[in-house]
Amino acid sequence: MRMERPELWSSKNQRKHKLSVHKKAVKEETAKDKERGGQMYAGMLRYTNKEHGHFTGTPPTYGYDADRAEEQRRHHDILPYIDDSPSSSPHLSSKSRSSRDTLSSGSLESSKSPMKPLKAAATTSQPVLTVAQIETIFFKVPELYEIHREFYDGLFPRVQQWSHHQRVGDLFQKLASQLGVYRAFVDNYELAVETAEKCCQANTQFAEISENLKVRSPKDSKDQTAKNSLEALLYKPVDRVTRSTLVLHDLLKHTPTSHPDHPLLQDALRISQNFLSSINEETTPRRQSMTVKKGENRQLLRDSFMVELVEGARKLRHVFLFTDLLLCAKLKKQIGGKNQQYDSKWYIPLTELTFQGPEETEPLTIPQVPDEELDAMKVKISHLRSEIQREKRANKGSKVIDRLRKKLSEQESLLLLTSPSMPLRVYNKNGKSYSFLISSDYERAEWREIIKEQQKKCFKTSSLTSMELQMLTSSCVKLQTVHHIPLSINKEEDESPGLYGFLNVIVHSASGLKQSLNLYCTLEVDSFGFFSNKAKTRVYRYTTEPKWNEEFEIELEGSQTLRLLCYEKCYNKTKQNKEDGESTDRIMGKGQIPLDPQTLQGKDWQRTVIPMNGIEVKLSMKFTSREFSLKRMPSRKPMGVFGVKISTVTKRERSKVPYIVRQCLEEIERRGMEEVGIYRVSGVATDIQALKTAFDTNHKDVSVMMSEMDVNAIAGTLKLYFRELPEPLFTDELYPNFAGGITLSDSVAKESCMLNLLLSLPEPNLVTFLFLLDHLKRVAEKESINKMSLHNLATVFGPTLLRPSEKDSKIPANPTQPISMGDSWSLEVMAQVQVLLYFLQLETIPTPDSKRQSILFSTEV
Repeated sequence: MRMERPELWSSKNQRKHKLSVHKKAVKEETAKDKERGGQMYAGMLRYTNKEHGHFTGTPPTYGYDADRAEEQRRHHDILPYIDDSPSSSPHLSSKSRSSRDTLSSGSLESSKSPMKPLKAAATTSQPVLTVAQIETIFFKVPELYEIHREFYDGLFPRVQQWSHHQRVGDLFQKLASQLGVYRAFVDNYELAVETAEKCCQANTQFAEISENLKVRSPKDSKDQTAKNSLEALLYKPVDRVTRSTLVLHDLLKHTPTSHPDHPLLQDALRISQNFLSSINEETTPRRQSMTVKKGENRQLLRDSFMVELVEGARKLRHVFLFTDLLLCAKLKKQIGGKNQQYDSKWYIPLTELTFQGPEETEPLTIPQVPDEELDAMKVKISHLRSEIQREKRANKGSKVIDRLRKKLSEQESLLLLTSPSMPLRVYNKNGKSYSFLISSDYERAEWREIIKEQQKKCFKTSSLTSMELQMLTSSCVKLQTVHHIPLSINKEEDESPGLYGFLNVIVHSASGLKQSLNLYCTLEVDSFGFFSNKAKTRVYRYTTEPKWNEEFEIELEGSQTLRLLCYEKCYNKTKQNKEDGESTDRIMGKGQIPLDPQTLQGKDWQRTVIPMNGIEVKLSMKFTSREFSLKRMPSRKPMGVFGVKISTVTKRERSKVPYIVRQCLEEIERRGMEEVGIYRVSGVATDIQALKTAFDTNHKDVSVMMSEMDVNAIAGTLKLYFRELPEPLFTDELYPNFAGGITLSDSVAKESCMLNLLLSLPEPNLVTFLFLLDHLKRVAEKESINKMSLHNLATVFGPTLLRPSEKDSKIPANPTQPISMGDSWSLEVMAQVQVLLYFLQLETIPTPDSKRQSILFSTEV
């Protein structure tokens, strides 16, 4: 097995080494250790007949899956692991007894241990260490080794003669009852490491021995060895209790309560967990620390994978914030199963770090990736995810799935690199700048806050020698808290896929402000591994209790968290915060809440409060699932316009284009063409509902109402009209053909197909679409001002105009093959966006003169 808990390791020169086995960390790692370590016992104790308590399946093998381990090495942050067994016992396999000792390296009393030769040398005229030093450094190690030798001797024959009547619970119970020896070892641990460190400094021979210990790696290869420092080996017994506890947890899961082993395993688990808790309570303050010169304590405060902008190119980095410096490192590629390693790229002492550069600093030029390319990546990712699910359901070979997972990782890595565009720029005292790109202002604010807070406590400048920098970088492997790049391949099988559908959020009000300010809020949700801004309230002017009461509809694509940020709008440019080379509004507070499917599954609004830096913001949320959101609901008001067939409305009004469409577009063209984010920024829900009622009741003063309302509310009303049509503008009948035609690779065939389909629409639908299409193209002409490209507009209107009314609509490509719920939703939405984008990008649409004339010149329009 290749199981490691890097966050539990201490650094090479650490005096106060952390022995933390935090309960939370154990919980987070359980699934991973089940896969990597628990699989050792999965074959041994897989009880499938719970009523009769019978074992089924073949006898277990305790061998090593090289292919699986190699996959883990490539995609997981795993350190070299010395002992394959679950309890520091010798490697359990069909190997001979003689091979047992050479593999029992979880204890230092193995045949390769330096302890015996050191003891022998202690009685000579040239001792490496004194007897007292040896006994201190290797305190209780022989006893621990004997405990595990005995455990092995008891377990091995039972495994060799396996049957469904076999028991092992008594062995685990006895092992747990001997944790008192571990207690003594733990109590002596810091003294042991301090003694070893002093001996290393005083004796070069022992230092060389300590740093170059070679032990058998977890491969079956006889000559495969790996270097491990003495300090690393000394920590193994502490780490071993955690692993044994996880294995016990796994065993209990597969053991029915009627089996005789169950109470014994339960007792062993209880003892182990109590032991871990006692260690955790005593050592939590020492967590993630390392010793620097003069006895000062350097701790890791935060680390994360980030995108660095280096000479115009995007590079993936792992950034570590310590109590005295910021370190930027690059994860080395692992070749030939080598251990994970980092290369230091640069560091800045916190006393020399600032977010404000010199006045002459050049503005940052960020290479932007077109939205079309980002969406194309998302389409590929969704397709690959669905293919992997199909292959799993079909029980296809692992090679096929591995190939698809490799492609998926490539696409997700590319999206991770190309999607962030929000700068976080840091400078050192000589003006040298380093730039990161982040997707979320929430994360950017977190980094700024924790750095500024730590700078208040940090008074010394830490300049590192090349050797110290190398040692610090090496320690990052052990200290890191973020172990995986956010890719699908690094997620657990049972991890929640998130929510797909629409989340309606009402931002009610804020309280707790000490002074009157101009305030607004933004909302962020996660999707495809990163967060992005989805909505923004209006600015509530000069108040201590803003009451926005604004509703937003946010599309969710595998989302698990909602974030809210509260800003102070600064109108005085001389007082604005100038960071990252641009003026920014000040963040007053931020908070987040998980999007729990259990909480949001009801149809009622869920009220909640988000506390942030003394401020409280009240919210209400309501989630509409993908299945329900696809269903268009016809209106029960036959004389209204919302939810009524477009042909019925145009016939009643004796027009080619519904009055509501013409009025909304006219008002937007009058005063909304240069509005930043027009159609993307949500309008106030109460204003939209007021306009909807006015149009439904044929209110005579609707044009007066519109002239007094925010233009985003008018845009929202238009979108709501198209979304509530009982049948989409492109009709249910033709939608599958549109979605299929857009996938054609031959451009001539595609144009012929798409135009023929367009001209097949009923006349009211076609004329209304062409009327809207011309307007959207005029909006995009002012993209430099309103920031709405053709692609942005297609993203907004594609699902609105094309989403079919059938509840169980599917992607036309390969309709007989099932697609997972989340990926189906993403693929369908993206197909709808591509259809509208195709027509927006056509310079002209050769429609029959009669229909085009009706748009341009008819007084009935």
